[in-house]
Amino acid sequence: MSLINYSFHSRSLGMDSPVNIILPEPFPASEEEDRREERQVPEVGFPTLYLFHGLSDDNTAWIRKTAIERYAEDKGLAVVMPDAAQSFYTNMACGPDYWTYISEELPRFCQKYFPLSARREDNFAAGLSMGGYGAFKLVLRKPGRFSAAASLSGALDIVGIFDEIDDPDERGKLEWIFGDLKEIQGGNRDLLQLVRDLESSSDPWPNLFQCCGTEDFLYGANLQFKGLLEGLSLELTYREEEGTGHEWRYWDRMIREVLEWLPL
Repeated sequence: MSLINYSFHSRSLGMDSPVNIILPEPFPASEEEDRREERQVPEVGFPTLYLFHGLSDDNTAWIRKTAIERYAEDKGLAVVMPDAAQSFYTNMACGPDYWTYISEELPRFCQKYFPLSARREDNFAAGLSMGGYGAFKLVLRKPGRFSAAASLSGALDIVGIFDEIDDPDERGKLEWIFGDLKEIQGGNRDLLQLVRDLESSSDPWPNLFQCCGTEDFLYGANLQFKGLLEGLSLELTYREEEGTGHEWRYWDRMIREVLEWLPL
């Protein structure tokens, strides 16, 4: 595997933005290995996982705190890890357009400059906490381009989470990102509404994987999302772990399960 630390100027963000890419080796190390394994780039490019960080992390978090490079190598999977600051992967009310960057500019750029597949069945998203919200939002709003997503301890009921915040400073930070919080419910940043919209449309339903620990502060939000899908009889792979909180040891285990679950 190759680890590429890359930075390019994003027009959506109006600034340079870093991205880490784990890329399967496109060529064998020797002629002997070539004969033995017949390794080569797939004709359509490598299947790709867009892997998103949480609120307090950046594009290096998954590399520093898990063995994602080793896990991806076993699958022949490319992994793209962008930086999204504390944007909740949305076009911020008082900040850059991270949704446009993540959903449009980044995939287009990566598929142009690296041997990555553009096929729906080869493109996936996953993330933890804030990144779980971003991953599900990506596939629910772009179901024709992404076939599967995984949320690890995700902030999935964004409206319910905001309703529980009493601290004016914390609410102010969220308003800096989302603007008027009252406008989120029922819109295209509300995952529960996106589920309802996609269920009633003719677009394909993506494969979804959701997990959370029972001691996680986002456990209630995860149950809310799970309950909606069960009520609509929509397919979901769900895992929960007794006594587990918001922690990297759990996410390191679960990202391995996610890679086993992906329809590679």
